[in-house]
Amino acid sequence: MGKSANSGINTRELIAFRVGRQEFCINVMAVREIRGWTAATALPRAPRYVRGVINLRGAVLPIVELAVRLGLPSNEPSARNVIIVVQIAHQQIGLLVDAVSDILTANDANIQPTPDVSSDLVKTFVKGLLPVDGRMISLISLDHVLPQGELEAA
Repeated sequence: MGKSANSGINTRELIAFRVGRQEFCINVMAVREIRGWTAATALPRAPRYVRGVINLRGAVLPIVELAVRLGLPSNEPSARNVIIVVQIAHQQIGLLVDAVSDILTANDANIQPTPDVSSDLVKTFVKGLLPVDGRMISLISLDHVLPQGELEAA
């Protein structure tokens, strides 16, 4: 660990997961727990990507269907899906994903910038790309999963 060559490099652990056919990752420090799919109670007039809420040990936890939030097709959740409970600012939310696939260690030098050809929506969420074993895993910025007004309303 104590190599001087790494002294200026920011290393982080990331949790990788699948949404549809794509792989994404988030900083493991934001993850509070990973749990199986629980049917959510729908909220009237909620954005399309908010699947509803569940009771998490007495607290109301909004569930964001990450596929819909990222502009991907929606799928009916099943027992194979998982909810990644994350902390964003002062709010905990659940991210509905298809499966958790890996825990990765990356440093800033490994993370490639998001290409300019990407849509503004993609650039809002994807902070960079991480090449791993011939795959490209998108690093998601959790700050933009819920817009600020909706974060406070949730």
